[in-house]
Amino acid sequence: MMVKPNTDWAAVILLAGEGSRMNSDLPKVLHPVCGREMVRHVLDVIGEVHAGLVVAVVAPGAAVVRDTLGDLVEYVEQPDPRGTGHALLQAEKLLQGRASNILVLYGDTPLLLHVTLAEIMERHQSEEAAVTMLTSRLASPDGLGRVVRDDVSGRITEVVEERVADETQLAISEVNGGAYAFDARWLWPALQKIALSEVKEYFLTDLVNLATAAGAKVESVEAREAAEVLGVNDRVQLSNAERAMRERILRRWMLAGVTIVDPDVTYIQAGVTIGRDTTIHPNTTLNGATTIGERCVLGPGAAVYDSVLGDDCTIGTSMLEGARLESRVIVGPFSHLRRGTVVEQGVFIGNYVEVKNSRLGRGTAIGHFSYVGDADVGEEVNIGAGADTCNFDGVSKNQTIIEDGAFIGSDTMLVAPVRIGAGASTAAGSVVNKDVPPGSVAIGAPARVRLKKKGSGRAAIGH
Repeated sequence: MMVKPNTDWAAVILLAGEGSRMNSDLPKVLHPVCGREMVRHVLDVIGEVHAGLVVAVVAPGAAVVRDTLGDLVEYVEQPDPRGTGHALLQAEKLLQGRASNILVLYGDTPLLLHVTLAEIMERHQSEEAAVTMLTSRLASPDGLGRVVRDDVSGRITEVVEERVADETQLAISEVNGGAYAFDARWLWPALQKIALSEVKEYFLTDLVNLATAAGAKVESVEAREAAEVLGVNDRVQLSNAERAMRERILRRWMLAGVTIVDPDVTYIQAGVTIGRDTTIHPNTTLNGATTIGERCVLGPGAAVYDSVLGDDCTIGTSMLEGARLESRVIVGPFSHLRRGTVVEQGVFIGNYVEVKNSRLGRGTAIGHFSYVGDADVGEEVNIGAGADTCNFDGVSKNQTIIEDGAFIGSDTMLVAPVRIGAGASTAAGSVVNKDVPPGSVAIGAPARVRLKKKGSGRAAIGH
């Protein structure tokens, strides 16, 4: 079910909790799960089923949260940490008259599925309920409120927070999942009636108790997965959420036609996309805004960050950061492609090669132990072992240009700014600090330029 933009629904995310158990300067809801802040996972799920107003209830100031979410939401502040019921009440003025039904979610529950949220909304509207809540019998009850039902009708009668539950209530296996739909006309007056609890907080769950006491309808939807109700309050739970999200991501890609040899030691973040028939070997990490084409082979031990790979690429035990590769590129093992690198079709990059902020033209080969930085390398260029573009003069970075068909001999130092012309070559061990015209050869340290013998590809004085 997809809910179209209208005034039927608004969503509220509660973000004002202190998160003290995280023992962190970073607000709890901004801790990442598989590369994306927890609250962004919640927003993504809401966006799948609701295209209208979303309100975030935040602590006073909350500059980091506001900077992260920007104008994705509207903000209200909870001036004092007086519980979840009090937090929702702060949104009344902003939402009054703007929506008939209110979704309420917590910002630290990143694993809720959009199909479950859609079912909550559909059940809520079809049953004309005052409250519709998510529950689970699959999750561990530790730390969660218990759902109490009438023995005869099976209807929910109350939700009891664990910290105030008695032994009988603690034995209940059905727990509160932390996602709600409320009828707005019923909600706002009911929030005013919540009593202060024994722990000096106003519990959102008391709305369920108020509804049943008043004879209003309370409906529920059970979570499809235990992980959906997993809230994150400390680093241990953050790790559990990371594991559950990672398993979900890996399963999705395997079902989409990606071979993952050992899912237990493969790490793929939420923003990654992968083409089918790609194979991912163990200990490979795909992070950030990475896109992998079809029929690629990655790893073992590849690490790819914010990079784009075309089809049929092979990446060994190497690292790519902010690189863009066309099709049929081979990299590694033990090479490093840094930000700004563009690698065109059919390029071969062997072992222990570093490329930074450079273009490598089609068919170019860099076999091993070389550094290419701030360079524009043409097509069908060969760069020998130990070659180095000396791009930094102590003050600024300078560019090296290597034109099509050039041959760079082993241990050549190209002192930028410098241009190697089309079809030119450098002898092994040369230090080139002046431009080499097309068809010439540079020899020595500092290099001297000589013409090649016609048709031989060798320098007139040897190579």
